[in-house]
Amino acid sequence: MTRIAAVLSVIALCVGAARVLADPAPPAAPQLTAEQFMAQLKPQHGTVPLPQGFATLQLGDDFYYLNPADAEKLLVEGWGNPPGTKTLGMVIPQSVNPLHRDGWGVVITYADDGHVSDDDAAKIDYGDLLQKMQKAAEEDNAARKQKGYTPMHLVGWAEPPRYDAASHKLYWAKQYKADGAEDDTLNYEIRVLGRKGVLEMTAVSGMRDIDSVKQQMPRVLASANFSDGNRYEDFKAGTDRMAAYGLAALVAGGIAAKAGLFAKLGLILLAAKKFIVLGLAGAAAFFRKLFTGRKAPRA
Repeated sequence: MTRIAAVLSVIALCVGAARVLADPAPPAAPQLTAEQFMAQLKPQHGTVPLPQGFATLQLGDDFYYLNPADAEKLLVEGWGNPPGTKTLGMVIPQSVNPLHRDGWGVVITYADDGHVSDDDAAKIDYGDLLQKMQKAAEEDNAARKQKGYTPMHLVGWAEPPRYDAASHKLYWAKQYKADGAEDDTLNYEIRVLGRKGVLEMTAVSGMRDIDSVKQQMPRVLASANFSDGNRYEDFKAGTDRMAAYGLAALVAGGIAAKAGLFAKLGLILLAAKKFIVLGLAGAAAFFRKLFTGRKAPRA
């Protein structure tokens, strides 16, 4: 559903794979310790306007913000993700080092698909929706295996979806299991509905850290708001574009057609950890099939 989704949902690597230099002639650059790596980043605190100015983070003392360049550095050089992921930055808790085993962070993106109606909020059967998504994920694993990707299994809700109609914020958590992984993956999702799109925040951690993440994510949820003129209430019917989906598709998109299926599967680099981004192949095809009734061609 977002352009970023296509970038984030293509890579799966094997845990413990060794890095081999194609050309051993040039001397290898010295590896940084976790402390040296973190010293390169420029954390921001307090009130932080997001790029493009349509939303603002009100961060207290418990979190800091990394701009898109620093977020890219952490995702690629710190967590071992492929380059090219475009975000609006990241939010990191002060209480953990994101390079350590128990470290985690929140990746921020934006879907400019139009104004999302919340008229279906009270009608969604999230149990039925979960079953459809689990079935689609398992069907997709056959294609993943053929392409050499690690199968990913949707275990269930780590926290069922909940919509706050007053703040127009939707949040839920998902538990994934990757074949061969020691720890299951937790994705804690926040969606802030705006006038012309949706602000997306995905917390990435292992399931072992679920208590810490669930305790702190309500504060992240409260920190993110659209600026004046871009709020949900600022929507102008007949003028602003409507999104082609509602809340049910927004939740399903969080698994099948959106950015943000991350898994921290320990690739050790000195004192730091490198992590891996995983995604669901054929996500767009699943999204079209589930919510339009049309069978899309496989990617």
